[in-house]
Amino acid sequence: MAKIDNIYLMIKNYIDLARLAIEEYVKNGKIIALPEDLPNDLFGKSAGVFISIHKKNPKKNGEALRGCIGTFLPTKNTIAQEIIDNAISACSRDYRFSPIKKEELDNLEISIDVLSEPEKVEDISTLDPKKYGILIKSQKDSRSGLLLPDLEGVNTIHDQIAITLNKAGLKLNDPINIFRFSVERFKE
Repeated sequence: MAKIDNIYLMIKNYIDLARLAIEEYVKNGKIIALPEDLPNDLFGKSAGVFISIHKKNPKKNGEALRGCIGTFLPTKNTIAQEIIDNAISACSRDYRFSPIKKEELDNLEISIDVLSEPEKVEDISTLDPKKYGILIKSQKDSRSGLLLPDLEGVNTIHDQIAITLNKAGLKLNDPINIFRFSVERFKE
C-alpha cells in the first residue's frame, strides 16, 4: 500500500491510516510519522476514537476480537493522531490479547469509531443501545466503563447498562453518572 520514509503515502481514508500504523508497528516496531496528504477531516478536528481489530475468519464465535482500545475524549490534536496512537495500542497493548504478529496481518479487519462529545444522561429512557454508546463513571472514585453502540447481543438499555457497569467494576446501586455519545463508524 505505502512506504515510509520520504515516499508519498496513499492514504484515502481512516482505515488506510489505521492499517498503515498497525503494519509498520507490527513489522518494524516503528510509529509512523503523520502523513502530509491526508483528507481534511482527519486534520480538521479532534475527537475520541476507538479502534477494533477482528480476525476475518474466526474459528469459533467469540474469538473474532483481536484488540480494541480507544479514548472517549481526544488526547491528541487531530483525529489522525488519535487513530495512529489507538491503532498501535489496539494491536499491541490490549491486556486481553497477546500482541498481533506479522503472520496475522493479512487476516485482520479494522473498524474505527469516532465519538461525539459525551453528554450527561438525566433519564435512561433517552438511551438507545443501537444509536448511542454509554460511558458510566463512579461518583466516588475513578472507575469507569464504556460500551460502544450497535453491538451484537446488546439489545436493551438494561443490557447496555449492566455490561458497562460490569466493565467498570460497579454495581447497580453504586452512585454513578451516565453519559451517552454517538459514533461515526468506519469499517473495512
